[in-house]
Amino acid sequence: MVDPVIDKIQKHPKYLELRKKRNSIGWSLTLLMMVVYYGYIALIAFNKPFLAQPIGAGVTSLGIPIGLGVIIFTIVITAIYVRRANGEFDDLTAEILKDVSK
Repeated sequence: MVDPVIDKIQKHPKYLELRKKRNSIGWSLTLLMMVVYYGYIALIAFNKPFLAQPIGAGVTSLGIPIGLGVIIFTIVITAIYVRRANGEFDDLTAEILKDVSK
């Protein structure tokens, strides 16, 4: 038994647009995150001397700010997705629900 409202939503052109945009940004940000994270892990695995270089006269090595950069990058791409989801995606969802509930 198929609910006619669900069927109507799934065939709605704006729903197809929403799915395409959401999947596109999701996969793009996932790919970026994987490149950054696995790049950092590859540096740890294959080029420890590079990450072990001290910064200035202190004991902090180059690996610390790069690792912090990975964390900050994660926060930034999460904020990008949330902003887009709360704006464009929510607007499209509201339009779909408005059209379907007629």
